[in-house]
Amino acid sequence: MKLSALTTSLMLAGFSHLALATQAVDEHTYANLNDVISTHLHLDLDVDFADKQLEGFVEHTLDWRTAQARTLVLDTRDLEIDKVMYQGKNGQWHKAAFTLAKRDDVKGAKLTITFKQQAKKARIYYNSLPQASGLQWLTPIQTASKTHPFMYSQSQAIHARSWIPVQDTPAMRVTYSARINTPEDVRAVMSADNSGAFIKDGDYWFDMPQAIPPYLIAIGAGNLEYKEMSHQTAIFAEPQILDASVAEFNDTQAMIDKTNVMYGEYAWGRYDLLMLPPSFPFGGMENPRLSFITPTVVAGDKSLVNLIAHELAHSWSGNLVTNATWEDLWLNEGFTSYVENRIMEEVFGRERAVMEQALDTAGLKKQLKNIPAPDTRLNLKLNGRDPDDAFSSVPYTKGQLFLLYLEEKFGRARFDEFVKGYFSKYSFKSLTTAEFTVYLNTHLLEKYPGIVSLEKANEWIHQPGLPTDAPNPTSDAFINVDKVSAAWLNGELSATALPTNKWTVHEWLHFINNLPRDLSLDKMTELDSAFNLTTSTNAERAFAWYMLAVGNGYQAIYPALDEHLSGIGRRKLIVPLYKALVKNGKRAWAQKVYQAARPGYHPLAQGTIDAIFNK
Repeated sequence: MKLSALTTSLMLAGFSHLALATQAVDEHTYANLNDVISTHLHLDLDVDFADKQLEGFVEHTLDWRTAQARTLVLDTRDLEIDKVMYQGKNGQWHKAAFTLAKRDDVKGAKLTITFKQQAKKARIYYNSLPQASGLQWLTPIQTASKTHPFMYSQSQAIHARSWIPVQDTPAMRVTYSARINTPEDVRAVMSADNSGAFIKDGDYWFDMPQAIPPYLIAIGAGNLEYKEMSHQTAIFAEPQILDASVAEFNDTQAMIDKTNVMYGEYAWGRYDLLMLPPSFPFGGMENPRLSFITPTVVAGDKSLVNLIAHELAHSWSGNLVTNATWEDLWLNEGFTSYVENRIMEEVFGRERAVMEQALDTAGLKKQLKNIPAPDTRLNLKLNGRDPDDAFSSVPYTKGQLFLLYLEEKFGRARFDEFVKGYFSKYSFKSLTTAEFTVYLNTHLLEKYPGIVSLEKANEWIHQPGLPTDAPNPTSDAFINVDKVSAAWLNGELSATALPTNKWTVHEWLHFINNLPRDLSLDKMTELDSAFNLTTSTNAERAFAWYMLAVGNGYQAIYPALDEHLSGIGRRKLIVPLYKALVKNGKRAWAQKVYQAARPGYHPLAQGTIDAIFNK
């Protein structure tokens, strides 16, 4: 058979066949998806704060793909399995045999269940363990209210298996329902219809009618109150941060409305936000219907709400159209970063959107210097590594720049049509990079020939680093900041004469991030005296200042830095600081701070920082 140019190109890129004709192979799951698929989960769980565990059962509704198959293989990690029951053809329940294999450090333990006949449903009775990587248990003193315990999940990438025995791969999608029992004064919420959580009584029912990948199954429980922002949006939060969160994020409805116009109607009903304790290791998590959000973005001036735009954008990219494996993560985060920036432009203007592009691009270029070249490819090869290793600026910002490149080449009107069609075509589906390449070639590259070649697209996707003709977003505001920064560095302006009264946080970040890394202590003192940067209440600005100060030995930051590292667990804002402290001779101080702060950090943050000190 004569190969088409597209097939040949895909083969050269590492695909021996068109992925459209095959099922994605996810190396991070034990699940036997070719034999059986779980189409619906029902969870019945007790939230046990005293023992730091979820206990109960999960019921899988099964769709058998192979007539001879009698085995269901699930992913688990640090779960205790009590028993397995299954419902046969006659509707009666029977006990099933099961084996739990030895734990693999990355994939966890393979749970193999054998039935005497093909089961309609299977119930696994189990409990999680306190060290579950996908759950964090907080004592009352570790919360804002100081009165109630708090528990929340973080299932991405493969941490759902640490609290649910499940086919833990983004290649499959499942609907779910749940009954969650908590102490009566604790409210539970989930990535589902939360109308059953409005009355705080300790007995909560949830339903998620749209099929989602397992990493989007999420739960939270604590001293949560509820306040609406619009007919479609609301905040769940501890009372101490509820009103401030509502004021900060009350543009969320405008974001939804603008995105509906650009990319098609929002498909999930409500879009609510759960404000988590400061220990949450990420900026946000796009759990459908209920994004999980760090309190570090409640700055009081809406300067960091692009994070809300990002999590909302996932409602189209990632949640609606999902990467089939974690090596295809860029399909999720690259598209989401692009859509996020378009939302910001629509709601807050072009100037702010370009500033955010420029900051992210500068951050990517800095990170590319410290990442092994193979890991700077969009279509990453993990080769058995933990998929958490896939998360860097590469899938986010390099992916965004690839899409910006296509937008610039084809024009926004054509590219918007392409993206909207892509979301429609793969709605509620998972796809690989190879499948995307076929779609891209058919619906954009060949549709408008002579603009961008398939070879150029493959360079972006499969080659390390950035192409030489990659977009380099430039902000006029940053050019002006550079001018006054140079004047200050040259002694032509005093710090108090810098025109900062109208600077946005983006201009501040550009200013601090581009100061000489060996800036004199006199200059540091002058800046700090003029603008109180050491005690900044904006977490992003404080982080940028601390990174500069650690590197050049500015000692005045350390009491405030101790408070910063002890008070939040967002990895973006603490991990680089621990690395910088160790690198710059402050290992003993950093280790002392970490030992005190570690119990309040999420397991994911603990693992990352443990590795820094264990080197």
